[in-house]
Amino acid sequence: MSGYPPLAERMRPTNLEQYIGQKHLVGKGAVLRKMLDRKVISSIILWGPPGVGKTTLAKIISKQLERPFFVLSAINSGVKDVREAIEKARKARFFSSPSPILFIDEIHRFSKSQQDSLLGAVEEGVVTLIGATTENPSFEVISPLLSRCQVYVLKALEKEDLLELVDKVLSEDILLKEKNIKVKEDTALLRYSGGDARKLLNILELVTNAEISSETIEITDELVTTHLQQNPAQYDKNGEMHYDIVSAFIKSIRGSDPNAAVYWLARMVEGGEDPKFIARRLIISASEDIGLANPNALLLATNCFEAIKMVGWPEARIILSQVTIYLATSPKSNSAYQAIKDAQSIVKQTGNLPVPLHLRNAPTKLMKELNYGKEYLYAHSYPNNFVEQDYLPDELQKQQIYHPQNNPQEAKANERMQFLWKDRYK
Repeated sequence: MSGYPPLAERMRPTNLEQYIGQKHLVGKGAVLRKMLDRKVISSIILWGPPGVGKTTLAKIISKQLERPFFVLSAINSGVKDVREAIEKARKARFFSSPSPILFIDEIHRFSKSQQDSLLGAVEEGVVTLIGATTENPSFEVISPLLSRCQVYVLKALEKEDLLELVDKVLSEDILLKEKNIKVKEDTALLRYSGGDARKLLNILELVTNAEISSETIEITDELVTTHLQQNPAQYDKNGEMHYDIVSAFIKSIRGSDPNAAVYWLARMVEGGEDPKFIARRLIISASEDIGLANPNALLLATNCFEAIKMVGWPEARIILSQVTIYLATSPKSNSAYQAIKDAQSIVKQTGNLPVPLHLRNAPTKLMKELNYGKEYLYAHSYPNNFVEQDYLPDELQKQQIYHPQNNPQEAKANERMQFLWKDRYK
């Protein structure tokens, strides 16, 4: 079999009819399908877990639109490579012909300067950018570039999609269709693939190669599990059950179970997860789940993010473990999360209520004549640096948005609020 490319590459779709999954994007009447049928495409970012077809979809788009296709990998490309690719794209475009497609895999790994170098070409239409990312582009792609792209979310493949792929592989692959392969059990196959088509194909290839001497290969849960345990290096663990594991990780911290939290952390570490991805989730958890019950949690989580950028693997795992345990064992409060959520709901319901006159700034004579800021009381001029006055719009004067929760830190803060405001904070 050494003369053939890997199974995942042999089975890579070349058109939308062969493409499995993502019906919400490329199914009949879906948004991307409509654009391709009209032979148009804007700059886009494809966001989703590994192995769901981001690269394949980009290639199909280029082929269907009959445009030149340039590829860069963010892992090994610098600003110079970006500029060279843009120049090649510029030369490949003739007069009013549609712009070539520049595909950037793992665009979230591009630095700000690398992303900046793309802006002009995207804005001028020299290239149509298709970026692929496993990370939330809101955090990883600079705002000017993000504003010029439409983001499409690709989902982990569902059970039906994966089983369809298995049937397709066994009946169409140039090598496997010549073998007598039967899938007797698929639970382990689906569980270990975690919605990742490439991983599924890697597992199939691993198992069938290991059983090459058998006339009939019967795939069972035991067979799959045995071969994966014996050949861990051949199984692509990067991003294993990515979203389920990080969900379990965060929920274990929220549930104050350090044992479980460190276990799920170890799963991500062993799976080759990006340490910055883990650290970002710790920062979010420190604010959303611990919040005002222990304000130091956010400081520690933020320092964790900076620290792992300095040391990297494998030592970064120790820092991540320390902060994970600290957050899991900290008292919990989601009062800050709930307060901003409720405040946003009030804003949506009440609209743009006017700022009370006494709270408005008065930098001009006219504004002063209109009584802007006239009755404002400067808190530092009063005992305890406090004076009672209204800070909310008139319509919301009796609205309580922040509700302290039952923990020592917030109890202390609430005691001060009640001392200052009497019945306004209960």
